[in-house]
This record gives sequence, C-alpha cells and structure tokens, in this order.
Amino acid sequence: MTTKIKICGITREADAQAVLSAGADALGLMFVAASPRFVSLDIACSIARQTAGALQRVGVFADSEPQQVEQVLSRVELDVLQFHGSESRAECERWGLPYIKAIRVRGPLSGELLEAAHPQACCLLLDAYRPGVLGGTGERFDLSLWPDNPGLRLALAGGLNPGNVAHAIAQVRPFAVDVSGGVEGPTRGIKDPELINEFVHAVRQVG
Repeated sequence: MTTKIKICGITREADAQAVLSAGADALGLMFVAASPRFVSLDIACSIARQTAGALQRVGVFADSEPQQVEQVLSRVELDVLQFHGSESRAECERWGLPYIKAIRVRGPLSGELLEAAHPQACCLLLDAYRPGVLGGTGERFDLSLWPDNPGLRLALAGGLNPGNVAHAIAQVRPFAVDVSGGVEGPTRGIKDPELINEFVHAVRQVG
C-alpha cells in the first residue's frame, strides 16, 4: 500500500500549488490562532477552492470552541477535520466529516485502546509530545513506541524531512506521513517547493 502524504501548515496559495504539483495526497490548513502557520479564512477559502477535487483538504483545530469550527466550515470547504487537542470522540464526530485525531506519544501505546477511543476516525496521527505544545514541534518520538497493530490507520508526524522520511517509513510502515516544518525554509509557515518535491519523491521511492 502506498504511503499517503500530507503537507501541513499551508499559509499561501503558492505553497498549495507546490503541494498539488508535487503529487501529495493532502494539505493541512491550520486554524489554531497561536500557531505560526495560522491561515486566515479568506486565504483558506481560496486555497480550498483552487484545490477542490485534486487532494484532501484538511482543517486543523486544537481544543477550538464549536463556534470557531462552525465559522470555518461556513466559509471553507474541507474534506477532513483534524483535532490536535484533548477533544473527545463525541466532539470529533459531531461535525459529520471524516476526522483525524492526533495522539501525542509519551510512552508505549496500545493499538486496541487507540482504536477503542476513536473507532470512527479515518486515521490516527502519532506526534511527538512536548509539555504545553500541541504540535508542530519539529521533534521526533521514539519509533520503538509505535503500536504493533497493522489494522490501524496510523499517520506518522514529528521531525520528518526529505532526509529521514524513507527510513522512518521502512521502520514502522505508517498509513500516512505528515510534514510541516521539514519542508520549510528559514521562515516558519513558508514552504519550500524543492523540499516538498524531495519529500514526496523520498516517500514514493520507498512506498
């Protein structure tokens, strides 16, 4: 099975086009105001419209008020929602859209417990844990903690880049990989088209 690729934290239309041209499967639009990759509704709406039908458009939230999610959905056409906070199963499912639930890894994980907590999730995203930070740390977690349950759709995030993603895929065989800072230049939130292409190529080479 081909590993799916999501490029997250898209803040510009040009970066969305680079993701599209590289052949990634999904892009992430960050609706967390504290994030350096936060995107305005106007830009997100334009990006979503330009990429409709070409890839999965994922809206990223973290312990957001329902009113905020409603406001985004009223303006921006999204295919998938991603929740990076402490959202319950009911809070994730209430919107009637496929959803990804992020799990910050800080110790051994049980695939059975993960699946039981969010059985309706289209994917569970495993990311590095840092106290007080919900994601986007650029750090990797110990891949020996990866759950031994091939039936789960698990996405790998945290510290990935074109130079290490192939090795990580070979080690844990995730359903998908998610990258943000690893395909950026010196300015957080601004993607580098060459790095995006290199990342996608590295994933496709290993499968």
